[in-house]
Amino acid sequence: MMKSATQFWPALALLALPLAAGPVPSAKPEEVGMSSERLKRIDQMVQRRIEAGDLTGAVTIVARKGKVVHLEAQGLMDLDSKKPMTKDTMFRVASMTKPVTGLAIMMMIEEGKVRLTDPVSRYIPEFKGMKVAVALPAAPGRGGAVETGAGPAGRGGAAAGPPAPQFYTVPEEREITIRDLLTHVSGLASGPMSNSETRKLNRRPEENLASYIPRLGTTPLEFQPGSRWAYSAQAGFDTLGRIVEIVSGMPLDQFFRQRIFEPLGMKDIAFWPSEEQWPRVAGVYQRTATGLVKSQNPNTMSSQVYFMGSGGLISTASDYLPFGVMLANGGQLNGHRLLSPKTVEMMRAVHVPDTLPGRAPGEGYGLSVRVVSDHAKRETLLSTGSFGWSGVYGTHFFVDPVEQVVAVLMVQTANQEVSRDFEDMVMQAVVE
Repeated sequence: MMKSATQFWPALALLALPLAAGPVPSAKPEEVGMSSERLKRIDQMVQRRIEAGDLTGAVTIVARKGKVVHLEAQGLMDLDSKKPMTKDTMFRVASMTKPVTGLAIMMMIEEGKVRLTDPVSRYIPEFKGMKVAVALPAAPGRGGAVETGAGPAGRGGAAAGPPAPQFYTVPEEREITIRDLLTHVSGLASGPMSNSETRKLNRRPEENLASYIPRLGTTPLEFQPGSRWAYSAQAGFDTLGRIVEIVSGMPLDQFFRQRIFEPLGMKDIAFWPSEEQWPRVAGVYQRTATGLVKSQNPNTMSSQVYFMGSGGLISTASDYLPFGVMLANGGQLNGHRLLSPKTVEMMRAVHVPDTLPGRAPGEGYGLSVRVVSDHAKRETLLSTGSFGWSGVYGTHFFVDPVEQVVAVLMVQTANQEVSRDFEDMVMQAVVE
């Protein structure tokens, strides 16, 4: 029978690990049923990747039963200066911001200010009566259809690519809802047709969520709401962030700080680091045929004005961990309850099955998190029911509520193989 996360995890006492492990206490691995020897395989995997030129370095942290059993820093945070990675290095977590926004929405649901079934237009009237794009056949000589799904352009990029897709629009069959946005089935900026129109909005540097988000209501949806799963890399969760602002009466960065980060003891996490923190932020690198190349514009998601509900947070591994432990602990940490256990259960339930077009075998989707719906089909050591998410620069976290494990991988080079290897290296260390 599946174990409940809340059945085992007591409220955690404040006890800092060296180098800012934050409000989660530490223990020897064997005290919580993990193997010290097997945990070393995490370091060995990371080192192999560094030597192969796949990564500059990494910080990894693992907790079981509410106690940290592994925290290591390896490699370099900057190749040019040879500055070593440290346990308090900060990372651009990108889309790992989305589950934080998801948490904020769930908190508003608990307060009766939002419902999952609410149409987005209830809060942002410009989303009433949206249109849906329908692709036209490719003209002779134009080649095949352009790629589907949201790539860098879904994050606001404008990289050169294939010709703009040709389409006409039809009325939406139903309005998009809060649940649609949380589960990436809304069609909002979720593919080539919708993204081609979103780019034309040309968000200005001085704009905030309040001024920009209503303009998204003028863009066509990629498909009829609920008909498929396609990642809305930016627009969907930025819209959710704006809804949090509307119903809470405070800017998203302030809500995160006051309602989530401070209660959880997350001090080294922000949309825009302080002057003292910036020297600890790792460089972002891309893999190329000639090796790792440093990004010259890594802060496109972070801002002091536009607080992306979809990305933009910068954090240490130790500061993101309490967020995962809180969820694993049924919504509370150190006497601070952010959600009820039933709300966490709803958040990590499978709302989108792997049978819906767009999902991978064994991977469903919950309310802002990926959910392992069948660990055998997914070919993973994670238990069925595990959940989490990743960032475009390679960061990754997961919660396994069956084995009471929370783990965070912080790197700054995208590599899905590393994320999957990290999951397996963590879970093979569970021995009791």
